[in-house]
Amino acid sequence: MSVPSALVSSKLKPDLSNWDPENEETWDPKLAWRTLWITTFSLTLAFAAWYLVSAIAPRLNDIGYSLAPGQLYWLVAIPGLAGGLLRLVFMFLPPIMGTRSLVAMSSALLVLPMLGWTLAARDTATPYWVLLALAFSAGIGGGTFSGFMASTSYFFPKRLAGTALGLQAGIGNFGIGLMQLLLPWVVGFGLLGTAALTPQSSAKGDLVWLHNGGLVLIPWALLAVVLAIVYLRRVPVTANFRQQMDIFRIKHTWIMTAIYLMSFGAYSGLAAQMGLIILNVYGHFPDAPNPLAFAFIGPVVGALVRAASGPFCDRWGGAIFTLIGGIGMTVGTVVTAFFLSPSSVSDFWGFLTGMLIIFTFAGFANAGTFKQMPMIFPKRQAGGAIAWTSAIAAFGPFIVGIALTAISPTTFFVGCAVFCVFCTWLAWHYYARPGAPYPS
Repeated sequence: MSVPSALVSSKLKPDLSNWDPENEETWDPKLAWRTLWITTFSLTLAFAAWYLVSAIAPRLNDIGYSLAPGQLYWLVAIPGLAGGLLRLVFMFLPPIMGTRSLVAMSSALLVLPMLGWTLAARDTATPYWVLLALAFSAGIGGGTFSGFMASTSYFFPKRLAGTALGLQAGIGNFGIGLMQLLLPWVVGFGLLGTAALTPQSSAKGDLVWLHNGGLVLIPWALLAVVLAIVYLRRVPVTANFRQQMDIFRIKHTWIMTAIYLMSFGAYSGLAAQMGLIILNVYGHFPDAPNPLAFAFIGPVVGALVRAASGPFCDRWGGAIFTLIGGIGMTVGTVVTAFFLSPSSVSDFWGFLTGMLIIFTFAGFANAGTFKQMPMIFPKRQAGGAIAWTSAIAAFGPFIVGIALTAISPTTFFVGCAVFCVFCTWLAWHYYARPGAPYPS
């Protein structure tokens, strides 16, 4: 096991037993940043696996499946349900397992949905219940987030928390857009010597390798396992299950949960369902827009904004970014609502504008909240609060998917606007107004 590079000029013990990021003498920045980049690499793959279903689902009927719109909405919603449930498990694992074991195990588990959807895309006789089970397995990718972010919060001082968590979450979120951008490209050819695998025939008679969507990710997930085992270490933050429950007695846990449900819940939910919304709202027009050509744009924009905002949150505080994000998301949901009963395909550009406003300002709010929580809560409780809020927000894809099967898109977006107003008021009253107790 390597000795931390800063040991020569510090008092940090080789076993990290006195690790304290707030004290320069007992903190190794090289180890902290190395941990951030490896866990972020794994997290990016995790988000790609989580959104694998949303990228593949719009193409399933094209290769021979016969799924109704409601079945497709459910299929894309299930990873959100699984991600939220699994985050409730992963949130307790960082102080129990430690970073190395947690990241290695999580990266290995990602192979399950990747391999499963590789096989399902090659066999259109796969029963629907199997597809639902495979969709649930994709939720492993969403579940890891609460464990990874809480773990990373142990490695950095509060002055760098916004930068570190913003980079990890923002680059990790990029996995959503990466999956939706990558899939339309990789399905067009035999991949890395796998051309011998029989391609699928589309409704237009073209050959597609839809199974490549999952197959392309598997080698990278295995690489993440190796990197975690070789280079990551555990820092001495420990707590059992009972000790971690104390965050639920703090009112700010619940306030930040509502705010993060607004920001990341909407971001993740709309990222998962945007392709199907485009298909169902605009698909009946001649020259309808291709969902796969546009679904990745919003998630990529939001991820970039989140990653870029981290250093600014460290400088000016997270509360103001959360407030600005909430205001912008309210505007975006209202704009989008006006273009969900289109009279012509040209209305699509108004819809896309509204959606991009939502994703952009969700990036600001996501960055702001993850700067706020390490400032509001002590170190151990901050990890638990980050994990809990991210767990609840991970239900976003499920909530959005189920809502769109029950009510019209217009009604849904009006409801989103009302919720955004409420959460924006919470951000202002408790954190951003003059004299608020936790303005950072």
